[in-house]
Amino acid sequence: MPRHSAAVYRRRRLVLLVALILFLAVIGISVWLLVARPWASAAEPTPSPTVSESGTPEPSSTPDPTAGESPSPEPTGEETPGIVACEARDVEVSAVTDADSYQSGVLPKLSISLTNRGAADCAIDVGSTTQVFTVSSGSDVWWRSTDCQENPSSMIATLAAGATVTSKVPVVWDRTRSSVETCEQENRPRAPGGGSSYHVSVEIGGFKGATTKQILLY
Repeated sequence: MPRHSAAVYRRRRLVLLVALILFLAVIGISVWLLVARPWASAAEPTPSPTVSESGTPEPSSTPDPTAGESPSPEPTGEETPGIVACEARDVEVSAVTDADSYQSGVLPKLSISLTNRGAADCAIDVGSTTQVFTVSSGSDVWWRSTDCQENPSSMIATLAAGATVTSKVPVVWDRTRSSVETCEQENRPRAPGGGSSYHVSVEIGGFKGATTKQILLY
């Protein structure tokens, strides 16, 4: 059998070495592909938001950091009870004047006093819409505050139990006879003086004063 030269053996060893290197390289690349999975981010679908029947997008199932917390308590009717409306049996209404008698040319200023005789706070409309002042002499009604009232308004206020309040801005009687037909007249009949007696009655929020306040005009 003929002997091969040393050059032939060297070529064979080189071919085997190159083949071994290529084999190891293929194995190494395969292992890296299995471990690193560089395609995973592109191949795996990203969850998209679902749509409800109404067509409104709903968020995907992303964990909510506050999901384990208890919701904040909301005020209930027991924690913030509403103020009930005042009742006639609890409210005392009285007429108040800045004086008992008035000299010639002095105009009476009329106010309202409210007292809550009940055991609980109550709500009442104290706006000008519900206020009525009436000045009478015997059975003759001389003046009514609503006859020529302008821009009446409502204002709901809380009347504390046991409290007494008086209107801050008085209504002025110009000492004339009023009617809805004579509001623009400058020469309306003037109330007689000389010590004449008049009575002021009041109503507010649908509650009438039980008594009247007497005043004298001079």
